[in-house]
Amino acid sequence: MSRAVVILVAAGAAVALAVALWPDDARWSSPARIEATLPVREALAGAGEGFARAVVPRPLRFPDDHGPHPEYRTEWWYYTGNLRTPAGRHFGFQLTFFRVALAPAGAPDPRDSAWATRQLLVAHFAVTDTEGRRFGAESRASRQALGLAGAQARPFRVWVEDWSVEGEGPSALPMRLRAAHGDVAVDLTLWAAKPVVLQGEDGLSRKGAEPGNASYYYSFTRMPASGVVRMGGGAFDVEGLAWMDREWSTSALGPDLAGWDWFALQLDDGRDLMFYRLRRRDGSASPFSAGVLVDSAGVARRLGAADAAIETVGHWTSPRSGVRYPARWRLTLPSAGVALEVEPRLAGQELIVGTRYWEGAVGVRGSAGGRAVSGQGYVELVGYGE
Repeated sequence: MSRAVVILVAAGAAVALAVALWPDDARWSSPARIEATLPVREALAGAGEGFARAVVPRPLRFPDDHGPHPEYRTEWWYYTGNLRTPAGRHFGFQLTFFRVALAPAGAPDPRDSAWATRQLLVAHFAVTDTEGRRFGAESRASRQALGLAGAQARPFRVWVEDWSVEGEGPSALPMRLRAAHGDVAVDLTLWAAKPVVLQGEDGLSRKGAEPGNASYYYSFTRMPASGVVRMGGGAFDVEGLAWMDREWSTSALGPDLAGWDWFALQLDDGRDLMFYRLRRRDGSASPFSAGVLVDSAGVARRLGAADAAIETVGHWTSPRSGVRYPARWRLTLPSAGVALEVEPRLAGQELIVGTRYWEGAVGVRGSAGGRAVSGQGYVELVGYGE
């Protein structure tokens, strides 16, 4: 997954605070609406001198690697999930924390102030209410100073003001996620039903042929989740499944790439599938597109660009940005006998939060090994309309 580096750098550059969006007929209340966005390519321009790069695989150690890596320019803690009430009402959620370094750790800093910092923390929070046809998202940014925002490994905690994820014990599990804006809030506890998955080559995920155009990347692909979603004055007890993605790098989008489509799907046969298609400017898939198929026991199988086929079979045009996004897909893994139809829970799950992208809850149905299968997940679409 090449994804969140663009979101993070763009949000850091624009410092887009309290950004709200409401593509459907209901919306969150907010005093501010920031419509300006920074294109993907501009967000990734420049930057990298003096920072470490992901070049070769390295041992990942936990819980330390849950914490920050300030020697790299960017990193993120990405949580998405699908939840249901006992009566079956569906909610999707996204809570993401980004760290961007404003200068290399060893660079001289003449400032002598408690407000001074080399780190900016940004968070995105979004909730999909399928039954209510409601989607909203907010963004916050704050400096890593005076306790306003930060990240640490022991005990594990990442926060931007009162939005946070916190882990318990030496394993950092379970993890508790909390965020609120207006009358929308989540308070969720996440466990890990499977071992951590090291993406790419033992955790080194290459995004291009250039040395260092890679990230260190791991995932918890199946996290049972429970807690409370608050919306519209009501509190809903929920349970479901979440997904955690974790990356850090000093990477840039290759000159031939326009963006990516990222799929994270949890099937009811116990398998989990992640695949990202890096899109070239001409619309074709980069050979560095990749993913993983995780069986019910947690055994991961790497997927290369040739292992998956993605066909777009529907589109949606945003009434706010005018951008036309893919909105339904056929995703097949011929060697695994998997053929899936993936469809958004709501069409309007576009975020405009300093940069613009589509990320939302999806439903899945199809076949695997000759048997009917269904599931759920999240899809992210970056670089459309630029």
